[in-house]
Amino acid sequence: MDMKPIKIVTIGGGSSYTPELVEGFIKRYNTLPVKELWLVDIEEGREKLEIVGNLAKRMVKKAGVPMKIILSLNRHEALKGADFVTTQIRVGRLPARILDEKIPLSHGMIGQETNGVGGMFKAFRTIPVILEIIKDIEEICPNAWLINFTNPTGIITEAILKYTNFRKAIGLCNVPVNMIDGFAKILEVNEKDVTMEIQGTNHFIFATDIFVNGKSRFEEVLEKYAYLSKEDSIQMKNFISLPYSPSFIKGLNAIPCPYHNYYFFTKEQLEEELEQFKKGEVRGEVVYKTEEELFALYNKENLQEKPEQLSMRGGAKYSDAACNLIQSIYNNTGDIQYVNVKNNGAISDMPNDCAVEIACRITSDGPKPIATGNLKLQISGYIQMIKAFERMVADCAISGNRNLAVTALNMNPLCPSDAIANVVIDELIEAHKEYLPQFKKRCSLTLHLKHIIQNISQKFYSINTNFSPIIISNIPKLAIKHSNSHFFKKSNIFFKFSMPTPKFYFSIMIRYCFF
Repeated sequence: MDMKPIKIVTIGGGSSYTPELVEGFIKRYNTLPVKELWLVDIEEGREKLEIVGNLAKRMVKKAGVPMKIILSLNRHEALKGADFVTTQIRVGRLPARILDEKIPLSHGMIGQETNGVGGMFKAFRTIPVILEIIKDIEEICPNAWLINFTNPTGIITEAILKYTNFRKAIGLCNVPVNMIDGFAKILEVNEKDVTMEIQGTNHFIFATDIFVNGKSRFEEVLEKYAYLSKEDSIQMKNFISLPYSPSFIKGLNAIPCPYHNYYFFTKEQLEEELEQFKKGEVRGEVVYKTEEELFALYNKENLQEKPEQLSMRGGAKYSDAACNLIQSIYNNTGDIQYVNVKNNGAISDMPNDCAVEIACRITSDGPKPIATGNLKLQISGYIQMIKAFERMVADCAISGNRNLAVTALNMNPLCPSDAIANVVIDELIEAHKEYLPQFKKRCSLTLHLKHIIQNISQKFYSINTNFSPIIISNIPKLAIKHSNSHFFKKSNIFFKFSMPTPKFYFSIMIRYCFF
């Protein structure tokens, strides 16, 4: 039977993961005939796009498959006639990730790309861009499927469900794939024979049943998993994985995904990150160096395949998962995969309209969630709390509502205190203001406050201003206090200065008064 050739557009084509994606399409060409693969990026990513694109062309030539690789900086042109669109973008690139990690750590809070405040700000930068891409898809190639593996994929899927009418978007993650691999090793079986039931949200899922060729082996896996050593535990490459106590795992009666280490070993994870931070290097900087090495390899004309060094990246296997998903939709296979989709009652006690990460049968009409019933008691409260956090973050990404952002972060278990939440959010908004137009009014108010302080300072002599303003949003009054001395009032803003001799110093702490 003749198979219809397809066109795939990858937005963020200059990503270091692209060679893995290309390799996946090459391996599957007989069952997934990709006629055209468009690699699309922005002007700032032109150099990387050309390096990756040329490697992709060499890979295709060596494989001898009739797949055309096309590089473009024009998204609208690329989307014409697309059957599938994949997104793997990083708004602000790695320097933004490094800020997401360093700023929270400077205040004793975990800084991580997809969890807590790091995931929050990555969502703030990314969601508006993804929604623009979806708008283009709806206008140019409305029948195309969007496969998103840009993090935080769960929150992005949440925003797509709430703020668009596009219903052909699927969020994808490599964590379930790693879990399946781990369970197969525990049971000493082929990973292709293993499936699982999961409940939760992206990077916050629990395996509640495990099957080999359709037969449950959960009790056996649970017993063995409870006694795994650190070396044998299911791990990700981008953070330390610590083993749980047998009592906890047996009482939980579920197996947490690797990212739960951030929530159940918060103290240990924070200590590890702070230790690296004190040495002057966070995970984003490690990735930056790894990418430099990878692109140096990609640029070698004799390289005609994906280099082994790519496996050092924490997101390895994302692309393989994407290829499997696209292949299954194209061929209407009905096999089980683990994706982020609308709940639609699959988890009975979660909102029908929210995004969940769950086992689905993959058909030509898209993923069909496999119902799991209610959340297990032991994990219910935690999952509901994280889901509330994700939904508030999705709303903030559109509205730029700072107050809601503070509330959302306080609901996240990785937030140590309300006071720290306020400071970290303000510093990150200021640091990323170029990519956060929805928070523009708040940033403008900060500059206005700076000007007020500067004008007041001119009334005194030899003043050394040591002032880091906090971004202000929708607040009718501010109480600014420190030690005793002079007061000034302007536009309901009160300043209180301490003035030691021989120089005056502004030492100002802002406390918000909400009504």
